[in-house]
Amino acid sequence: MTITCVIMAGGKGERFWPKSRTNLPKQFLNISGNKSMIQQSIHRLEKLVDISQIFIVTNELYAELLKAQIPHLPNSNIIIEPVGRNTAPCVGLASIVIEGKFPDSTMVVIPSDHIIKNDEGFIKIIKTAVDVAQEGSNLVTLGIKPTYPETGYGYIESSGESTQLNDLDIIKVSKFVEKPDAETAQSYFKSGNYYWNSGIFVWKVSVIRNYIKELMPDMHDVLETMKATFDSPERDEAIKSEFSKMPDQSIDYGIMEKVSNIYMIPCVFGWDDVGSWTALERINDLDEDGNVIKGNILNLDTKRCIIESNGKLIATLGIEDLIIVDTEDVTLICTKDKAQEVKLLLKELRNQKREQYL
Repeated sequence: MTITCVIMAGGKGERFWPKSRTNLPKQFLNISGNKSMIQQSIHRLEKLVDISQIFIVTNELYAELLKAQIPHLPNSNIIIEPVGRNTAPCVGLASIVIEGKFPDSTMVVIPSDHIIKNDEGFIKIIKTAVDVAQEGSNLVTLGIKPTYPETGYGYIESSGESTQLNDLDIIKVSKFVEKPDAETAQSYFKSGNYYWNSGIFVWKVSVIRNYIKELMPDMHDVLETMKATFDSPERDEAIKSEFSKMPDQSIDYGIMEKVSNIYMIPCVFGWDDVGSWTALERINDLDEDGNVIKGNILNLDTKRCIIESNGKLIATLGIEDLIIVDTEDVTLICTKDKAQEVKLLLKELRNQKREQYL
């Protein structure tokens, strides 16, 4: 049994602006520890498979940055998306590349910008997920037990049916649901029957290819057109010309919400998707006033703030529940309850044609 891994690394991390920028997005930043998030992902997966079995799907803007941060990754394992088209086309493109190299493999799909503190626990769960995916046409996902009613994540509803394998619960999934509003998130949290969707999936390459053919036939046809050129000099040009014809759709909506044989393994391995600045409160130590502080900071009567300096002194007095992030050319100041809406600032910068700050 061969395992292959796909790291999705094409995102821009806009809610982590102004530190995450177009030319240096979140996955290439050192958010926690002394390695970038994508370097941490590679280091973790190399405990499971050889580097030759790890593939990274990314935007062409980041190909050279990726080579610099992961120099031992084979160039042929860097899969370039000509344009951003959500996770379904990303998975589809990766599946036809892997099908040519490791046709009988089981494919592990993970985002590039998540924090996982317990690598050993993660690897144990992935190996178990691979075992489950090997049975028939099962699709497997990892679920995170909610610790609060988050509105920024999709959710997975448990059917209540479960078995055990390797001392882990294997739960039959009832359905995937989209990101909820605050009232719905609260009901999910109280019910105890819903899990956060981690965005981590495991399936046989042949199985996901068959589901794409069945449920996303137009995308399947585009993938087949590209695949037909893979042994010819036209390969790169075909990907460039055909990729944009695929739908801007998530794998959750395109596949996972429409099939029945999905299994979830609940996870406890120190997971966080680092989706916005408030994540730093969950992955870092707080000072005695509940602040997350990094850099040259002077605080007086400052509570529950997230403050990061780029070198110059940031002095605060009498403030609460703010995010202050200083970079070389931008300083962000916002309330913590607006952390999920930072992308609105980027939208306005585009409207004002101030792209140099994106």
